[in-house]
Amino acid sequence: MKELPRVFAVYKPKGPTSAHFLNELKRKLHVKKMGHAGTLDPLASGILVVGINEGTKDLHKIVQREKEYQATVRFGMTSTTDDEEGEKSEVEVKQIPSEEEVKRILQRFIGTIDQIPPAFSAIKIKGQEAYKLVRKGVTPEMKPREAKIFKIDLMEYSWPILKIKVTTGPGVYIRALARDIGAKLGVGAYLADLERIRVGEFTIRTTFNIIEAGPR
Repeated sequence: MKELPRVFAVYKPKGPTSAHFLNELKRKLHVKKMGHAGTLDPLASGILVVGINEGTKDLHKIVQREKEYQATVRFGMTSTTDDEEGEKSEVEVKQIPSEEEVKRILQRFIGTIDQIPPAFSAIKIKGQEAYKLVRKGVTPEMKPREAKIFKIDLMEYSWPILKIKVTTGPGVYIRALARDIGAKLGVGAYLADLERIRVGEFTIRTTFNIIEAGPR
């Protein structure tokens, strides 16, 4: 097996949590210490930047780098988790928004915005993760956080599905962005699919296949 760099990118498929996926990598590579920069939800796929041994010290810098996502937004419904995993509720839609209306609303989210994170998230409220409180029947008070969105490109729109490419700074929840786009349009929405295609200089083309120990 070729020697891997101290920091490299791998492709996380849908299904496992980032932590579970990392544990599998650690087992395959037989390394003592491993970490990752930027969690992906179980239903999300894409680039996960990994540091091994001394490389874990560099991850705090990588977390701050620009990220790029391809997202599928489903209009006409909301979700308790703001994504495909949650309990869905239909929204009464009086008028289907045109593509021009959608483009206009997308522009409102570009720049520095205040974003309320999803209640189903790992953000700690009084020392406990918000999602754990929700599962106990407690509704946590999620405070707005500053988020930077550099670019949103409309890739495809055919009601009720919107596909966009989003370039962000650190700490942006794409689930929350999907939810808020639907709210602004008055039609409701949740994140149906998500793929992270870039973290800083790391792209899909530079991810490593651990089994083959080489770049894609």
